[in-house]
Amino acid sequence: MAQRIGDLGEVIGGYDVVLSDVWGVVHNGVEAFQHSCQALAAARKAGATVVLITNSPRPAPGVIEQLKALGVADDTYDRVVTSGDVTRKLIAEGPRKVFLIGADRDLPLFEGLGVEVVAADQADCVVCTGFFDDEKEVPEDYKDMLTAFVKRDVPFICANPDLVVERGEKIVPCAGAVAAYYEQLGGKTRVAGKPHKAIYDAALEAAREVRGDFARDKVLAIGDGMPTDVRGALSQGLDLLYISSGIHVREYTVNGETDEAILKEWLRAEQAAPKYWMPRLA
Repeated sequence: MAQRIGDLGEVIGGYDVVLSDVWGVVHNGVEAFQHSCQALAAARKAGATVVLITNSPRPAPGVIEQLKALGVADDTYDRVVTSGDVTRKLIAEGPRKVFLIGADRDLPLFEGLGVEVVAADQADCVVCTGFFDDEKEVPEDYKDMLTAFVKRDVPFICANPDLVVERGEKIVPCAGAVAAYYEQLGGKTRVAGKPHKAIYDAALEAAREVRGDFARDKVLAIGDGMPTDVRGALSQGLDLLYISSGIHVREYTVNGETDEAILKEWLRAEQAAPKYWMPRLA
């Protein structure tokens, strides 16, 4: 079983680099978790380099603006690497005529790539950053449109592999849920964000730019999402601190508290072995 810790400071001395998830760890989409920000700031003061690694479809500058707006202090992190950053390479390699499934605020994802955003029937590629309305829609609402894309063998690029995310007290669906449905319908998808290697390579390179080289066993990943944060970190051979009060909290919570025995069985069933766990980063 993963070791329960009460303070990131208990273990940070063994690490040079921290790769921390954002949604569910640093904020919930509505407000920052100040205890988490303080923990990461303290890790930096102790000598660690902190890279925030997020499946946000926005390139890093947009995420940094959002972090400021939510109250995340600048001293919380050294660098930000996003799924949007690494997805831009996939978009640049793909067809020029693109249909966007997602909000207009995600259009900066295409800046400087020479692509044209077109109507669905004109598109040679789909890029999904999320839902048009993630408060009301589910993937099946896109069945007719996605089926038409599958029939034309249109590639589907997913800019946010998360299936769901916290937004305040709500759990809302993300682009990864649409991508999974597209595959279910027989379509082909391309993904670069967590849990895939490309985003970890980019995050580790960002850390090297800050501090120079370091050993891989001196890297600690932090996250709350099983299919993304957990699978990604473990597949890359990184030590993982699992945050239990995230999107899976209902799997092992009794009377408002994480039941360690249930958590242990859940992790075993998921064939996941984080090195440490704590309810919230502190």
